[in-house]
Amino acid sequence: MAAVNLIFRSFGSGSSGNCYYLGTKYSGVLIDAGVSARMIQKLLKEMDLDLRNIMAVLVTHDHADHIRAVGTLGEKFHIPIYATHEIHDGIDRNYGVHEKLKNFRRFFEKETEWDLNGMTINTFTVSHDATDCVGYVIDYCGQRFMIATDCGMPSEKMEEYIRTANHIVIEANHDEHLLLNGLYPTYLKERILSPTGHQSNETCADLLQRNYHEGLHNIFLCHLSHENNTPEIAYYTITEALKKKGIRIPEDVFVKSLARTEPSKTFILDDYPNVEI
Repeated sequence: MAAVNLIFRSFGSGSSGNCYYLGTKYSGVLIDAGVSARMIQKLLKEMDLDLRNIMAVLVTHDHADHIRAVGTLGEKFHIPIYATHEIHDGIDRNYGVHEKLKNFRRFFEKETEWDLNGMTINTFTVSHDATDCVGYVIDYCGQRFMIATDCGMPSEKMEEYIRTANHIVIEANHDEHLLLNGLYPTYLKERILSPTGHQSNETCADLLQRNYHEGLHNIFLCHLSHENNTPEIAYYTITEALKKKGIRIPEDVFVKSLARTEPSKTFILDDYPNVEI
């Protein structure tokens, strides 16, 4: 890829479907493909891109809301689908993937650095009740991007990467009070709150507050629950924790709650302060 602005856009973030674009105005990658291939094509067209500009899909784990379109993108549009061996095994077993991957499966080992057309990619283990689950750290032209979605319990490696990232997409799934006092059955509340469940606003706020550094420019809050959270509550919880440490919002760091079912604007990451187009 040419050395030009790094851009980011969410195509959907939540249990209805997760998919993110990271790259330039010429080419990039998708992180997860849990929305339809048709929707991905439509949103890429809005950015003056199409599926021929997608170098790869990087899969975080094998739950249906993250992989719905991987078979179509791989076998019909010939886009390489990258995942660990365990995640690919889970994709093969998932009934939500109607077209099975055959020729466009690509494998990597966790915590092993590799290169993809100028992007340097690292992965780390994420605690979630999937067959396997990873977060991604992507370096491009001096910018470090990190994503950790569906993460039940933060790890030391995850915190280490937060302390070096310029741009973060991180789960703020639920408000603990809303979840505990809501209508979910007990077994589901216990699953969400477990070490392999979903990260709360409160855990996310503590994690970011403790590991904030001056090189961190953008925080995107992802995978918000429809029933047990709102974009406003997630934003308030995280920004108040940062403000208590003397961090100015948005002067020191830009914070954005990503919508569950609506695409975001396109963000130019290496323009600071953050620019939306």
